[in-house]
Amino acid sequence: MTDPIADMLTRIRNAVGAKHTRVDMPSSRMKMEIARILQDEGYIQGFKLLDEASTETSVQTRTLRLFLKYGPHGERLITGVERISRPGRRVYFGKEDVPEVLGGLGTSILTTSRGVMTGRAAAKAGVGGEVLCNVW
Repeated sequence: MTDPIADMLTRIRNAVGAKHTRVDMPSSRMKMEIARILQDEGYIQGFKLLDEASTETSVQTRTLRLFLKYGPHGERLITGVERISRPGRRVYFGKEDVPEVLGGLGTSILTTSRGVMTGRAAAKAGVGGEVLCNVW
């Protein structure tokens, strides 16, 4: 797999479209940080790291499980997810140029020198970085 972050976002997009309550994916530190931001911003209920041991191959895999969140009448809280920076085309913004998503209604997720954070937190901290994705 060449772009595991795009795979994560596609799994979330498909699960929300099908109104699933949870979605599983292979785990990594970057995916866990993105899940933490999605939880802090109120897009998902939570996430859990699962350890699964395969008896056939004796290989232990870690799975990240996201618990999706919907409105009181079943409306989607995540209406769109867009991958911005990808392996073939990296997109960076300076501290003055951190983008807003839908005029501030959405969230951009950046990886900076201070870790993974939202666009608002990066602008407040005065750092720029690579824009991973936008969520609205």
